[in-house]
Amino acid sequence: MIVLGLTGSIGMGKSTTARMFRDAGVPVHDSDETVHRLYAGKAARLIEKRFPGVVHDGVVDREKLAKAVLGQPDALKDLERIVHPLVRADADAFLERHGQEGARLALLDIPLLFETGGEDRVDRIVVVTAPAEVQRERVLVRPGMTEEKFEAILSRQVPDAEKRRRADYIIDTGQGMDAARRRVAEIVDELTGGKSREAAG
Repeated sequence: MIVLGLTGSIGMGKSTTARMFRDAGVPVHDSDETVHRLYAGKAARLIEKRFPGVVHDGVVDREKLAKAVLGQPDALKDLERIVHPLVRADADAFLERHGQEGARLALLDIPLLFETGGEDRVDRIVVVTAPAEVQRERVLVRPGMTEEKFEAILSRQVPDAEKRRRADYIIDTGQGMDAARRRVAEIVDELTGGKSREAAG
């Protein structure tokens, strides 16, 4: 089974692209969705221990947690030390399950793939990109987003140009979603020998 890593900076269209792979019949593990699940499960107790008062009714209050780590690099590192191993274990179980089921290709959607040294977990890397002005426009219309927040997020992410340089495949969503979908189908066909062509079409 080939393991594909999908990544891209904020506002590049990564989540939409992940759905395209899923629509093409590829099993997709979504790190963000996993974090949401962990925040209502096994991570909650560990996070409450480190950040008292951020958990209510067994679920992490993301806004309170964000305030607890905002501008606190050490606190953010502590949070990552709690969450990242749990997400990785979940992804490993996902891969094992689909490998046993005979999948030829599986995808790990990892927003911070490069930032967390995730390259060693995947066989190929897909980077989702778009022109900087398109990225900015998409991000700034999000509820609660400000220029300051956007810049703070970008400062923690590997620059888009560097991501593209390290990619095996690039999908440019700035060219439109139909073009992105065609590129997804091409990648799936290449990596599965055309076995998923029917699902991709």
